[in-house]
Amino acid sequence: MMTKSDLTEVANYLLAQKQLPAMTEALEALLTPYEQEEVIHRLQIFTLLTKGLSQREIAKQLGVGIATVTRGSKALQAGKFHPEKLDAGKPL
Repeated sequence: MMTKSDLTEVANYLLAQKQLPAMTEALEALLTPYEQEEVIHRLQIFTLLTKGLSQREIAKQLGVGIATVTRGSKALQAGKFHPEKLDAGKPL
């Protein structure tokens, strides 16, 4: 069973990547193509929720289940996701 310590180890590894190419490479090494797609969808869900789209619209647009969108909505409402950080790494 995964522990919070296990997740901390993953987070520390990712934080050690100081440049975008290194982070991309680390994510490609850690995640299968399917898992990469799932993470991308999760970020897209958060983005679309913060833009005010309905959960049903998001599910249809991304081709994901409504439960996946609802999970993202609950994480957003619980303050576990910080939408202001979505654009933090993008060049101005």
